Amino acid sequence: MKLIRSKEKLRAKESLLIEENEMFSVLTEKQGSSLFLGKYSLNQVVAVLRKKNLFKEAQKRKLWPLDFEMDSSQFPPLQRFQIFYKTKKPENLIVDLKIREGSFRPKDEIALSFPIPEFRFLMLEWLTLQNPLLRFSHGKTPLPGQVYPGLNLGKKTMDIFTYLARLNNDDGILAFPAYFHNALLFSRNFRFFNPEKKGEILAVRRSFPDVSFKKLAWIVYLNCMRMEDGSTYEWKAEEQVYPMNKILKNYLDSKEYKEKVGEAERKQSYFIDWECYRKKAREAGVES
Repeated sequence: MKLIRSKEKLRAKESLLIEENEMFSVLTEKQGSSLFLGKYSLNQVVAVLRKKNLFKEAQKRKLWPLDFEMDSSQFPPLQRFQIFYKTKKPENLIVDLKIREGSFRPKDEIALSFPIPEFRFLMLEWLTLQNPLLRFSHGKTPLPGQVYPGLNLGKKTMDIFTYLARLNNDDGILAFPAYFHNALLFSRNFRFFNPEKKGEILAVRRSFPDVSFKKLAWIVYLNCMRMEDGSTYEWKAEEQVYPMNKILKNYLDSKEYKEKVGEAERKQSYFIDWECYRKKAREAGVES
């Protein structure tokens, strides 16, 4: 557990770090809660965050000093990495990441005609990015599950994950979006293994072009979206991937995959139960 307290102490700490051109060149085999993904020391992780300018971004947002917590005691080998503002208190949490490496192969029924091997991924089990110094002002509703406003560091965070995946020679990054709106946000970089799931997401978004992203997120979360037959649309998470392997990229870019996406999108239709939404939004204190 390391605490970055000031620019002076940061420079002192950096003198103890390995040089950037040697970063991760020698990895220890020792396992334990002190090693990130069972491979990297906290000093090495801090070096990457510094290299990717995360500390500069934290300082811009007045989130300084920083405190870190790493824990890999959960089973299966799951690494939890947290960054706090000043002290390790829940109300000071900035980043909460649960991550692991593992193998994955899509279900046979969604593999189409491609011979899909088993891939090794950097797996994002959970990710929270938030600014505990900010609050949601009147008229600004959080997304489902949000406690504080976000950091607006999605692109930089993605850059860190791809950097780490390349160091580990992974085939890509895998995410399992717990919320519907996570799937929409991840879709900027990730694609569903299952073409029918991607078609579903596209059909939902296409059905409501005039509904804001945030309102749509709450409509789904509050179970106020209906399928064509009147039944409730329930978000069921599936794997999304950021491909870094040629076979995987070819599969996701294939004509057959795209045709399956289009077919799934065309056959699905949705509508909103506005009475349900207005009632539940009031109860939840959500701006309707």
